[in-house]
Amino acid sequence: MKKNSQRNQHSRELSSVDAEKEKKENQNNFVELLPPEVTFKIFSQLDIRSLCRASMTCKSWNQTIRHSDSLWKPHCLTVRAVCQREIDDDLESGYPWRVILLRNYQKSKVKHEWLSGRYSNICSPISLPEKIMYPMDADTWGEILEAELER
Repeated sequence: MKKNSQRNQHSRELSSVDAEKEKKENQNNFVELLPPEVTFKIFSQLDIRSLCRASMTCKSWNQTIRHSDSLWKPHCLTVRAVCQREIDDDLESGYPWRVILLRNYQKSKVKHEWLSGRYSNICSPISLPEKIMYPMDADTWGEILEAELER
């Protein structure tokens, strides 16, 4: 009986410590303290990389960033300058802005390099930088080929 009482006491102490820790974390978490429109304004100032990193900070930040589709839209529209067809297709399919960005961000980087002529003078596949390659569909390769033929 005495062991049970000690276990319960220890359990209450741990719960108290956890509650105190959570209270401190919430006090330092502006997402929990500020109005949503202020939080949105702060997060909307971040670039893509910083926004992704902020979403990994804690659960509340992740939820706020993940479910604020309008945070992702401006970044997606920037990517659209290179991947207009792909992004328009994703919008028609009903994907949220965050998912559209995830689906097209890396592709836009690689496609931009190809379209700008970065690889125009590559003589063999060995000369291509392996790290930045990305699988492309036939339409994208068609766009790249047209750009090469115009150069």
